[in-house]
Amino acid sequence: MKITWLGHATFQVESDGATLLIDPWVQGNPSFPASHVIQKLDAMLLTHGHFDHIADAVTLGKKFTPKVVGIYELCHWLESKGVGNTMPMNKGGSQQVGNFQVTMVHADHSCGILDDGKILYGGEACGYVVEAPGGRRFYHAGDTNVFGDMALIGELYHPELAILPIGDLFTMGPREAAKACRLLQPKKVIPMHFGTFPPLVGRPEHLRERLRDRPEIEVVGLDPGEGLEW
Repeated sequence: MKITWLGHATFQVESDGATLLIDPWVQGNPSFPASHVIQKLDAMLLTHGHFDHIADAVTLGKKFTPKVVGIYELCHWLESKGVGNTMPMNKGGSQQVGNFQVTMVHADHSCGILDDGKILYGGEACGYVVEAPGGRRFYHAGDTNVFGDMALIGELYHPELAILPIGDLFTMGPREAAKACRLLQPKKVIPMHFGTFPPLVGRPEHLRERLRDRPEIEVVGLDPGEGLEW
């Protein structure tokens, strides 16, 4: 399995010939690698309805007709925009999405869809635990603050890899992300949602510093376009 960071919260996951995209923000994303081209798309996971997480969901959904997973209200909105193959779900639920087993979990964040100058109710923000063929699991937290029930996510699903926001201001920063790591106890963590805009000041080295006493947790700092073979 290869997990490639495409800037901000957007990740491409490739496993056994299937391609999964999480929180698609391509056009207008200042961190999206200019050389990267999405050529194949079997499934999309959407954590919530803010523009920097669904900006290209409609365009890519129509172009590639992937399976599209999101919370119920967000999927309903996508359907109203002409996106097919939606697979709505809610927190605590699991479903098979092509090659991947997907479980929706809690996130501590707001969720509103900006549509024609108005903010529409988009359900709630969420995260996902994804199990790839062979049993390897990763957790994409979406936009969130740390919350105590991350310990339950660790106990129930045992993700080996956690993808966590560290930017601060709109999500948790490195201090809170370090606590999230202690609750989740992953083997590796990929920081995300930082550096896209000047106020997102958290950096991987800040998280690494706060985890000096936990050397068993590896902080994998990626540049946009870089991937982790895992």
